[in-house]
Amino acid sequence: MPLESTPGTQTLFRGLAVLEAVAGGAHDLSALGRVLGLSRSTTQRLASALVKAGYLRGEGEGYALGAKLIELGFQAREQVPLARLARPHLEALAQRTQDTVHLGLPEGVEVLYLDKIPGQRGLEMRSRIGHRMPMALTGVGKALMLDLPEDRWRALYESGLAHPASRGSPRPWEAYRDEMRRYAAQSVALDFAENEIGIHCVAAPVRDAGRGIVAAVSLASAAQHMPEERMLSLVPEVAATAEAISRSLGWRATAPRAA
Repeated sequence: MPLESTPGTQTLFRGLAVLEAVAGGAHDLSALGRVLGLSRSTTQRLASALVKAGYLRGEGEGYALGAKLIELGFQAREQVPLARLARPHLEALAQRTQDTVHLGLPEGVEVLYLDKIPGQRGLEMRSRIGHRMPMALTGVGKALMLDLPEDRWRALYESGLAHPASRGSPRPWEAYRDEMRRYAAQSVALDFAENEIGIHCVAAPVRDAGRGIVAAVSLASAAQHMPEERMLSLVPEVAATAEAISRSLGWRATAPRAA
């Protein structure tokens, strides 16, 4: 008998299907039954067991995800470090493009380089794993800022101008703000030598299951290897890499709707 056919395993898979259906927007017994193709009595029995175990909670006449899932989600995140999850995707991007790849995290007004894969063009950059740069002036840092309000952009921009590591040629605030508005709408960020003279980069945000930006991926090279035309052509590559890492963290582009 196949494993999925055994009574205990079948019940387990049905219970997991209930959780996924509730996460997707099916909250009452009727909607759950339609999505799962189960009778009302079976659906109610499964949902009641999940409520008792803390995986669901009653909400009005329906159900919502329970606190136990939040607890397990945090534990899973702690057990699978971001750098380890992201590394295969970063390596694949570096191999396809031959450019330098970074993974960055927000650290106050700075971006912390969590990982770096040097490019194959013989170009040396000053970024290092564990190194910090002004968030607002780096491509990877701008990608981390995309969900922030404009007053926070301004504060980070001004902090970046005063940062001792700032060695590029940043744009005036008004031009910077207008660019950030476009980047936020497109979920991508570009750096035209604003942090380091002669270095261009393309970056995209990494999101977790809560849809918040938790990290960013960037692809960087010398300006002669990465003119604006090539930068724009690389946007889909970088965005796809960031999205793949996001999916590893539980992010979904759109939640499925109940039938």
